Amino acid sequence: MRDAVAGLPAALATGRPQDVEAVAQRIGNGICTSLRVPQVVVRVELRRPPTGRGELHGLYTPANGRGRDVIRVWMITAKRGHVVAYRTFLRTLLHEICHHLDYTYLHLRDSLHTQGFYQRESSLFHALGAGDVDSS
Repeated sequence: MRDAVAGLPAALATGRPQDVEAVAQRIGNGICTSLRVPQVVVRVELRRPPTGRGELHGLYTPANGRGRDVIRVWMITAKRGHVVAYRTFLRTLLHEICHHLDYTYLHLRDSLHTQGFYQRESSLFHALGAGDVDSS
């Protein structure tokens, strides 16, 4: 997984969602396999949909027994049209993976944005060595 995380800046630099999606899927697969939970489908899309409440960075959609859970992450900012920064993209991906883990690993009824949720997200970021990656 650390190799995939280290390869994320280069994938983002291509500007091609399929390149970023392949790396993001490897990260998702690695985390799910390590924790022995069902795999999640990762979709990377270009432009974020506009919302009335600000920018949407990612979205976790549980399958509710119909297929596989899906994570969508957008790689282009809505306002300026730039590729998002490495850390922003990775933290968004890990945020959505944490929602998946809340349901499949911790078996929580709801996945809420609590202090514990953000601590799990940060712990995952550091466990993957993401802070050590040169994103320039």
